[in-house]
Amino acid sequence: MLQPSLFDDSALGAELGELNALTRTPLTQGAWVDTAPGWLSGSDALFERLVDTVPWRSERRQMYDRVVDVPRLVSFYDERAPLPDSMLVTSRDSLSAHYARELGEAFVTSGLCYYRDGHDSVAWHGDDTGRSRTEDTMVAILSLGAARSLLLRPRGGGSSLRFTLGHGDLLVMGGSCRTWEHCVPKSKRPTGPRISVQFRTRGVR
Repeated sequence: MLQPSLFDDSALGAELGELNALTRTPLTQGAWVDTAPGWLSGSDALFERLVDTVPWRSERRQMYDRVVDVPRLVSFYDERAPLPDSMLVTSRDSLSAHYARELGEAFVTSGLCYYRDGHDSVAWHGDDTGRSRTEDTMVAILSLGAARSLLLRPRGGGSSLRFTLGHGDLLVMGGSCRTWEHCVPKSKRPTGPRISVQFRTRGVR
């Protein structure tokens, strides 16, 4: 069960903050990360709606000599699919407008991950499927629900950076972000559920 944030007053309705207040952290090889804590106020109500309305599905993957359950639920909306909530449309369009000059195109797809508790996670990986294998691009991550750690490190290993994201926080990876990897590690501490919404451009997964 989600423990509501004291700083996320859903009674006032959902509202986006100013993207001009983003903080940019330069990384190596031309990569960077923008962050905006609490960008979406009233986000806990959106979290509850998505839990109930998104057609969540489980995945299974080959792991060495056996097939295992992926430790999270997922849902993907391509550019032709209507998003499950109008606030996701508003968020995507606001991000597309803000980054239009730098990105040169709009965010058109949305991938959702549902981390039900601290046992759910995603291992180290990079956004390097499709165009992002060779082209600079962006992925904007809107985090809803309980706060979880997101770690970034240079591809191939190295010191990692930790960001704690939840309750409407925004993180955008851009530039040569394909040269970095990220993960959401398991948590040994009791933690509530979280939904990660990833907005991407055409041909990027």
